[in-house]
Amino acid sequence: MGPTASGKTRLAIELAQALNGEVISVDSALVYRGMNIGTAKPSLAEREGIPHHLIDILDPSEAYSTGRFRDDALAKIGDVSRRGRLPILAGGTFLYFNGLLNGLSELPAANPRVREAIAAEAAEHGWGRMHQELARVDPASARRIHPHDPQRIQRALEVYRLAGVSLSELCAAQPEPLPYRFCRLALAPASREDLRTRIRLRFLDMIERGLIEEVSALRDNGSLHPDLPSMRAVGYRQVWAYLAGECTQAEMIELGIIATHQFAKRQMTWLRKETGALQLQTEDPQLAEKARQLVGEFLAAPD
Repeated sequence: MGPTASGKTRLAIELAQALNGEVISVDSALVYRGMNIGTAKPSLAEREGIPHHLIDILDPSEAYSTGRFRDDALAKIGDVSRRGRLPILAGGTFLYFNGLLNGLSELPAANPRVREAIAAEAAEHGWGRMHQELARVDPASARRIHPHDPQRIQRALEVYRLAGVSLSELCAAQPEPLPYRFCRLALAPASREDLRTRIRLRFLDMIERGLIEEVSALRDNGSLHPDLPSMRAVGYRQVWAYLAGECTQAEMIELGIIATHQFAKRQMTWLRKETGALQLQTEDPQLAEKARQLVGEFLAAPD
């Protein structure tokens, strides 16, 4: 686990090669087909024959949740393990890692009528008002969810209206323990400045390799709009705004780099909470060997 641009994909492939493993993606954007450049999705050549799971499983018009990821990830972990191979989970969506490792409460399923009612209220009064309502019925969720995050505001209000209790209360329930041991590796650049430089160079490379054209093709699809979870992904949101004439290309590039850096800061905040994770540095010339050794020692240790 680690922030964007830290080298997780490459390390996961090297570990899979060394330890007879397969990679299970923990990334909320890699699930979408047609979103390749802006998500830094590894190509088939870059995967070097290593099977990758939970990549390209949805159309960008579809939604994906932490609960669905947990179900999918556990199914893949079981499948890979039964074939005598090592499941290697790699990604930077810490909400997914948290849901997998710590469990999820039984939340009510999505209800289209309730969602439509909330969306209609938001259209009339604004999402700021909806966030105020959330603060009244579920203060803990309101503190955690940004006022400009309509997707999560809607879901928290939906849960409250369906269950009669807050999302925070439901999530406080104790989960069943998983039948697996997890070796947690935290990968990050040595300094914030190194991470900032890697982010800038990678975003510029994405533009050079055709990110604008990729988003343009997605817009031409006709079934997508900028409020979808897929199109709100970092980079895609900024390019969509540029294509809509809301900013210049130079402004879009800077906004994309800034948004990516802010996203990485949030990831680093999550990462610092992983106090039991084994720390690795992106720039370490012996990175792959150290990671392989740590995993090997973990696997050899008694349960």
